[in-house]
Parts: sequence; C-alpha cells; structure tokens
Amino acid sequence: MSSADIWLTIALLTFATVVTRTSFFLLASARLPARVQQALRYAPPAALAAIVIPDLLLNGGAGGAAGITGIDWTNPRLLAGIGATLFFLATRHLLGTIVAGMALFSAFRLLL
Repeated sequence: MSSADIWLTIALLTFATVVTRTSFFLLASARLPARVQQALRYAPPAALAAIVIPDLLLNGGAGGAAGITGIDWTNPRLLAGIGATLFFLATRHLLGTIVAGMALFSAFRLLL
C-alpha cells in the first residue's frame, strides 16, 4: 500500500465518521418516530452489557465455547461483578458501585 493510499483511506474514513455522527444534527428537523426513540433508550445498557459480561465470564479473554471457563467461585472478576451489582441494587449510587467493584476485585484478586 502506498502512502497516498493510506492517506486516502484515512480521509475517507474521517469523512464517513463525520457524516454519520453529524447526520442527526443536519436532519434535526426530521423527528424520529416514538417507537424508534423508545428502542434507542435500550442501546446504552445493551452496549454496556456486551462489553462487560464477556469480560466477567471469559477466562483470560479466550473466545469460543471453550473460553467460558470463568464461571466458578475462583474468578475474581465474576465475584466483583456480582458484588458491584448487589451494591448498586441496594444503593443506586453509580460512583459507589464503581469504587465497590474495584475494591472487591482487588480484594478477590489478592485472596484467590
């Protein structure tokens, strides 16, 4: 790949990113239907779950069905995730949940 090809690729990807991210501002006069707005409310929790749950359940980042070996009581990430979830359900305090989860993870990692 030549230098010109690399710069052209970067420029086109930048253009595509700007267009897709600013399209909502450019089309602000067009209102999204109520069903689409309701469906978009589930996007952040779904994205968070897609990022966090595999990290809690997969052992060492291994993929595939063989990688799901971290579901046991010696997995400090899983135990800290369960503890942080219980803390959040009890208090509904997000910053406290992060602190509690990291403290539990550190403790379980040192103990197990």
